[in-house]
Amino acid sequence: MPMTLRDVERECRVKPGRRMRLKDHDPGWVGTQEIRQLKGDELKDRAKALIQQNLTALGESQERLYANDVYSVLIVLQAMDAAGKDGMIKHVMSGLNPQGCQVFSFKRPSDEDLDHNFLWRYARCLPERGRIGIFNRSYYEETLIVRVHPEILERQKLPPGKRGNQFWERRYDDINTFEHHLTRNGTLILKFFLNVSKKEQKKRFLERLERPEKNWKFSTGDLEERKFWDDYQRAFEETISRTSTPWAPWWVVPADNKWIARAIVSAVLIDQIKELGLKKPQVADAQKTALAKARQQLMSEK
Repeated sequence: MPMTLRDVERECRVKPGRRMRLKDHDPGWVGTQEIRQLKGDELKDRAKALIQQNLTALGESQERLYANDVYSVLIVLQAMDAAGKDGMIKHVMSGLNPQGCQVFSFKRPSDEDLDHNFLWRYARCLPERGRIGIFNRSYYEETLIVRVHPEILERQKLPPGKRGNQFWERRYDDINTFEHHLTRNGTLILKFFLNVSKKEQKKRFLERLERPEKNWKFSTGDLEERKFWDDYQRAFEETISRTSTPWAPWWVVPADNKWIARAIVSAVLIDQIKELGLKKPQVADAQKTALAKARQQLMSEK
């Protein structure tokens, strides 16, 4: 495999209570010295093999999750534009049963959303017990894009008051409390920041412009947001530092190599769901008797 879980834990997991600095997380990290020596398709093939292996394990984990009907899993994906969120969902989650998995992408809030608190529209989309929910962007937009563009707050119909540091501290506290409530009630929260470099983002934007089949992916709005790169980096650092908790830690995933990023996320998913200790449901003696009678009845049919 491209790296061990211990490597991933050390490189990617943000310890609660510590200040996270993106300069300490290399977007181009690919793992061990052995893997760093691989190039191009060879590296891609190694990562793809791990993802394929994990798809089977992830499918089995989902089946146990559904059968136990106690826990749910919420996967949060946050990133700068072109970091690979859509591809992550497509390749890493492709082995899941669609009936037990829901994906939500959050755009600009509606008038109805703005008539509620900022967590309301996300709470409505939370996965039920036995299911996996994926948020392609999430309530963290409220401390990221809203922090970078504070004029958005004017549309949120908030009570009068200052919008300084204490305001944002309260938002972090609201999110931490919300997530703590979810985890206490059986939701495993896995939060991934796909850490792409500015250089790699430029490369991917140019690819979208130069390849006709990818033109639809490019938005001039993405280019405008790129002007705020440094502001977003600071917002991500502050948000992740303040909301990486013992019950819902952040994983900063190196995303310059899409296949390595996908391999890391798939490995973390398998490991974290495994830690729930889910077992195959046991059939009670009374139910075994009923099943035996049902089988006997079917076998006796002419």
